[in-house]
Amino acid sequence: MALRLPTQLSTPRHLQHRPGLSWRRALSPDAFASSHSSPLAASFRNGKSRVQQAVTCTAQAPSAVNMAPGTPVRPTSILVVGATGTLGRQIVRRALDEGYDVRCLVRPRPAPADFLRDWGATVVNADLSKPESIPATLVGIHTVIDCATGRPEEPIKTVDWEGKVALIQCAKAMGIQKYVFFSIHNCDRHPEVPLMEIKYCTEKFLKDTGLNHITIRLCGFMQGLIGQYAVPILEENSVWGTDAPTRIAYMDTQDIARLTFIALRKENLNGKLLTFAGPRAWTTQEVIALCERLAGQDANVTTVPVSILRLTRQLTRLFEWTNDVADRLAFSEVLTSDTVFSVPMTETYDLLGVDSKDIVTLEMYLQDYFSNILKKLKDLKAQSKQSDIFF
Repeated sequence: MALRLPTQLSTPRHLQHRPGLSWRRALSPDAFASSHSSPLAASFRNGKSRVQQAVTCTAQAPSAVNMAPGTPVRPTSILVVGATGTLGRQIVRRALDEGYDVRCLVRPRPAPADFLRDWGATVVNADLSKPESIPATLVGIHTVIDCATGRPEEPIKTVDWEGKVALIQCAKAMGIQKYVFFSIHNCDRHPEVPLMEIKYCTEKFLKDTGLNHITIRLCGFMQGLIGQYAVPILEENSVWGTDAPTRIAYMDTQDIARLTFIALRKENLNGKLLTFAGPRAWTTQEVIALCERLAGQDANVTTVPVSILRLTRQLTRLFEWTNDVADRLAFSEVLTSDTVFSVPMTETYDLLGVDSKDIVTLEMYLQDYFSNILKKLKDLKAQSKQSDIFF
C-alpha cells in the first residue's frame, strides 16, 4: 500500500508558511541601548538603518495525523540521526553491540559513511533541511535517536530548528513509538543564545506532540578535548584558552551511549528529562594542566580574554552576512562565562541502576589516550632508527 503523507509534510518549504510555527524577533533592551551608544550599532540594508534583533522561537505542535495503519515493527529497529558525529557514531556502535537493527540517516556526501556499513548498520541518505527526504527513512522504524546538529557553515536554525521540527512531525505522522532527543544542559537559562534557545524550543515542541520521548541534556564530550588540547600540545602548537572560571563536567560519549540505551529500555522514563554529566567539572586551565602532565611537556597557551569574545560578537552582529558567526560566538560566550555545566548524578544513577564507579573519569580517559599515542610515537621512532642506512 502506498504511503500518503499529510500535505504539511510533503511541501518542501512548509515551515515558512505553516501557521503555528514562527520565529519571534524581540528587540532586547541591551541591543536597543547599544544601538544608540555606538556609531557602529546599525548596519544598512537597502539604504535603511537596521538594528540587530535577539532571536527566539515559538512553536505549536501540529495535530499530525498518524498515517501508520498499525503495521507492527520490531522494537529493536532504530534510526540514528547524526550517525557520523562524535556522539552519533558511539550510539550506533552501542546499538549494534546490543543487538539492535540500526539504520543511519546520513546526508549525501562526497565521502560515503562506509565505516557505518562496515560495522553492520544500514545507511540511508536524507537531509533534514529537505523535509521531503525524511519520510522514507522512517518506514519500519520503532525508535528515533536524534544526535544531529547543523554544520558550522550553516545557519543554526536550518537543521537545529526547521529540520528537527520536520523530523518530529514525520515521526508523529508515521507512528514512531519512541523519540530520543539530545539537548544542552542549561538551555532553558540562556534564551539569548540562539542554539540553546532552539534546543529548549525543540524540547517543548517534542513534548507537545505527545510522542513517547526521552530528552537528555548533555554538558560536554571528553572526545572534543583531544583536538582542542591534547593534539596541539603534542604537536607543540598553540592551545587556545580563556581566563573565565567556567567549569564543565565532560563525559565520555561511550558512557553517554550506554546510559542512553539503559534509559531507552525503561518504560517509566517516557516523557522524562534527564541530564548526563561527568564525575567532575573542570576549568579550561585544569584541563590544560592535566594534558601537560600526561604529555610530559608544557603547552603553548594563548589566552583569549572573555571581553574580546563579547566585542567580537557585538561587531559580527552588525552585518547580516556575519549573523551566523555571532550566533555561535554567543554560545562560546556562555561557555566562557562564570557558569558550571554540571549536575549531581546520584539520583540519575539510581534511576538507571548504574554504579558511578563504572563511569569513566577525565583523568582515566586522557591517561588512556596519552599512553596509547605516546607508545605509538615511541614505536615509530624505533622503527625509524632501525631503517636508517649509513654509508
